[in-house]
Order: sequence, then structure tokens, then C-alpha cells
Amino acid sequence: MLPVNRVIRTFLIMCSPLALAACAAAPVPVPVAPRPVATAEPEAEGGIYKVGKPYQVEGLWYYPGEDYAYAQEGIASWYGTDFHGKRTANGDKYDMNDLTAAHPTLPMPSVVKVTNLDNGRTLKVTVNDRGPFHSSRIIDVSRRAAQLLGFYEAGTAHVRVEIDAQESINLKNIALAKHPPEMPAITAAPRAAVAAVTLEPLAGATIASAAPVNVQQVKPVVGAPDFAQIEPKKPAAKAPASSSAKAAPTKTAPSQTNPAKVANASPSAKPAAAAPAHGTFVQAGAFSEEANARKLEQQLGELGTVHIVPGTAKNKKVYRVRLGPIADASAATALLGKVKSYGYNDAKVVRE
Repeated sequence: MLPVNRVIRTFLIMCSPLALAACAAAPVPVPVAPRPVATAEPEAEGGIYKVGKPYQVEGLWYYPGEDYAYAQEGIASWYGTDFHGKRTANGDKYDMNDLTAAHPTLPMPSVVKVTNLDNGRTLKVTVNDRGPFHSSRIIDVSRRAAQLLGFYEAGTAHVRVEIDAQESINLKNIALAKHPPEMPAITAAPRAAVAAVTLEPLAGATIASAAPVNVQQVKPVVGAPDFAQIEPKKPAAKAPASSSAKAAPTKTAPSQTNPAKVANASPSAKPAAAAPAHGTFVQAGAFSEEANARKLEQQLGELGTVHIVPGTAKNKKVYRVRLGPIADASAATALLGKVKSYGYNDAKVVRE
């Protein structure tokens, strides 16, 4: 018998060529290139800054404007899946999971603080859409904002909405820097042809050259007599020594008009009319000059009773032009629309 070690070596030598042949016949794996990952198209960089013109929805007029003192209480609602992914009124993309809102008149974008008066929760949201177009609602927040404010399940809540002026102005500047508005095209004024005309000299006219004369202008003295109208005095005849000298009566010149009397004779300025202390009014504007307030008072006189209410703002005298008092909210809204139709877009309803 062969030793065991020798048998094992013989077996390994016989198997080695077979193993090499098997290895040579095995396919070599080819590396597979990774498949490219599909990427979504880039979205537009936010919305533009937009205020908009007055518009009407279901018979109700809305007047957008930059009101950085806006504060109002009313009903809030929310909107979600039906508008998710769609464009807002200023071109932004609506995401119901962002803290955004729709408002009928405030600038887009702007920042407002919403306080749920039912539970005391407060949240800041960015206005980038228009709505809600419902007479009893003042703001429509996103689904996420409604969840955080605690009225997602109820659907509506009694809230107070206040604009954050500084943050809103910052957003305005950022939006205008990214998307500057187009400048309006200005048509150049037509140019008329210019023709040179040669004038013939006047017949018989002679021009004499004279040395330049240095004329010194003298300002007239106020109240001084006109010396051209004063006749020279003649020497008085000597009276006889026996006769007594009598003083000749002197004529009194007509005195000049007293400026103070003239001032008093002119009609005095119309005093500011005192408005009722309480009620609902439409404030058309506020002016630092009373004359400007009077002009607006005359323009709006046909709309109702106009009052000029003096007051102070930032330690400066102001004159507020108000119409009223007004009986109810619907009448105030109608009157506000008429005032704004005159071009006074900053007009607002105030309650005293």
C-alpha cells in the first residue's frame, strides 16, 4: 500500500489542472454603471412682490393696499389639499405644510401675527395668496398653521390679525431685488423743426455805441416820499414887524393803510369742524397742512358729512379728513369704496 501522504499529493496534482480549467471557463463579472437618478425640474425662486388693483368677487369689492398699521379681529379658516402644489396669487408655490396664509388686501409677501382668541395661541405666517372670499372671514391660513393654532379640527376660529411692518418691508425688498418690476415704456415727445430767421434792420434806425454804464441799484425805502412829486418851497415873504405872525395851517397827508387793519378786514380761515366723539367713520386721509385737508373736504362734500379732526401723530400736528358717523358696517364699506374710487387708496374705516 502507498503511504497516505503520497496518495493525497497525487490526488492534488491530478485535480489542479481541472481546477484551473474550470476557473478559466467561469465568466468574469462586468461592472455595471450606476443608473442616473432622475431629478425634478428647478422650481421658480419664490413669488413676486404684488399688491394689485381693486377687484370684485361675488358682488363684494376688495381694495388691496400697503397698510403697515393693519390690525383686525374676525374669523379665520384654513385651506389645504385642493390647492397644494398650485400657484398662489403672487406666483409662489402653495405648500399646505408651510406657515403661509391668504388675505384679501394685504401686500404679498407680508408677515402677519395671528392670535387664536379662543385658546391664546399665536403664530406668524407669510401672506402670499388672496382670499378668503367670504364676508365674515378675514384670513385663510395653511393646514399646518391651523394645526399649530389649534383649530384644524374645528375648521374656523375667532382670531386677531396684526401685520409685522418691519418684517413685511424686509420681504418686500427681498422680493423686489429678485424680481424687479418692469419700467413702463415712455414715448419720446415729438421734436419740432427749428428754423433760423434773419430779421431786416429797421429803416432809419441807427445804433450808437456807448460806453458801458455801471448802474447801481438802490432799494427804495419803505414809507419814503416820492421826491419827484414834491415842489420846491418858495421863500416866504417877510411879514411887517407890527403884524403878528400866524402859523400857516399844514395839510395832513393821507395816512398809509394800517396793515393790521387790512389783516383783520380779510375773511378769517374756516375753523376745523368738530366731529362727533364716537361712531364709525371713513377716514379719507391725514395731512400736516390744514389747507390740503380743506381741499379734500371740498372734493368729498357730495358723499356726505365731512369733518376735519385735528390731532397729533409722532409729535406732529395732523388734520384727519373723515366722513360720518355711519350707521352700520355695510354702509361704511360702501362709502369706503366710493372714497377709494376718487383715488384715495389709503382710506380706511375707523371706529372711535
